[in-house]
Amino acid sequence: MFRKKTLAALAVAGTLMLGLAACSSDGGSAPADDTAPAETGGEAGGLITIIVNDPSNPYWKTEGDIASATAEELGYTATVGAHKGDTNTENTLIDTAISNKSVAIILDPANADGSVAAVKKADAAGIPVFLVNAEINETGLAKAQLVSNNAQGAALGAQEWVRLMEEKGDYVEIFGSPSDNNAQTRSNGYTTVISQYPELVQVGKEVADWDRTKGHDKMQSLLQANPTLDGVISGNDEMALGAIAALKEANRLDGLIVGGFDGSPDAVESIKAGELAYTVLQPVAVFSKAAVEMADDYLRNGTEPEVEKQAFDCILITAENIDKMTAPFTFTE
Repeated sequence: MFRKKTLAALAVAGTLMLGLAACSSDGGSAPADDTAPAETGGEAGGLITIIVNDPSNPYWKTEGDIASATAEELGYTATVGAHKGDTNTENTLIDTAISNKSVAIILDPANADGSVAAVKKADAAGIPVFLVNAEINETGLAKAQLVSNNAQGAALGAQEWVRLMEEKGDYVEIFGSPSDNNAQTRSNGYTTVISQYPELVQVGKEVADWDRTKGHDKMQSLLQANPTLDGVISGNDEMALGAIAALKEANRLDGLIVGGFDGSPDAVESIKAGELAYTVLQPVAVFSKAAVEMADDYLRNGTEPEVEKQAFDCILITAENIDKMTAPFTFTE
């Protein structure tokens, strides 16, 4: 019998983990003479700097587009930069935001540990930072950390994947970037569900860093080592789509279950084509907008979020409800 209790348990665990209140920052040391800290309690205006990972990935492009559009709607100017997972580039972008006298920074951090210094630097310059999509391993620096409820989403995806696998078979996992806490959270969520089914056997696992090309190449290697695979579960859509391309090249996609995570436009099309079994929609359009609105409230009214770490629930997308995807990463109930 399919075990739905797992989903409820993981959802509660994820919410408790991400709902811990953080101490508010004291603003750090005084900024340099040529850098004025962001003022609160006034009218909207000024530059909001938005820093994403890599806009060549439609997920991160949507993140930047939504945040930028929201900032402009609220009366700010906005600029979008990309660190592509490199903390040195991220640090340079933070320096630029400070020198440009940004009134706020919206940041998708490059590294859970490595991005702490960059956030500290912005905080010390008096610029409020609002994190989206990924966390840093320190609280009290960013005004908010807004992410998908990855534990809940992983449980949703894994339970659908188990159902489609009919609770048995050999499978492999394609893992995201180890420096991103989201990768381990999703993998743990998959394992918690799948481990309850002894006839589902993991025969391989590879890291593909959220990248489609790496997903393709790692899938080729996994398939060579395990020619009789029944399923693939992936940490995101880009890696899943790369795996599908490799499976198609080997004439091995038919009858093999591939699951993704993100809800990207290409994943939606792949589901429609009968290739990707499902995806888990991350509400990136929702929390990217919310981060800018929080920044605006802070700048206008001095209002800090009551809870620093906040998780937004994910939605399972299958062939049955895919027609409710009305725009990139947007689901209409």
